Amino acid sequence: MSGLNRSSDGLDSRRKRILFRSWHRGTKEMDLLLGGYVEAHIADLQDDELDRLEHLMDAEDADLLDWLTGRKPAPAEYDTDIFRAVYEFHGGDITPN
Repeated sequence: MSGLNRSSDGLDSRRKRILFRSWHRGTKEMDLLLGGYVEAHIADLQDDELDRLEHLMDAEDADLLDWLTGRKPAPAEYDTDIFRAVYEFHGGDITPN
C-alpha cells in the first residue's frame, strides 16, 4: 500500500484535515493503520465519532501502535468505539509478523 487512494473531493474541511493527518502520522505503520481506516470511513463518521477519532490521533504513534498490536492495553480514555473500529478494521489482528 502506497498511501492515500481516496480523493478528498466532497469532504468538508474537518474531514479533509483528518484524512490528511491520518496519512501523515510520522511512522509508516501508523500511516497505514490509521490512514486505511480513515480513508474507508471518513465520509460516514458522525461529529461525535470525529471528536473521538481526533482524540485518538492525538496519541503518540509508539503508544498507539502498542495498543493496536496488543503489546499494551489502551488506556480507558482511548479505548473507545473508534479505537475498537480501527482494530477491527484490520481484522482484529494487526500484530507485526
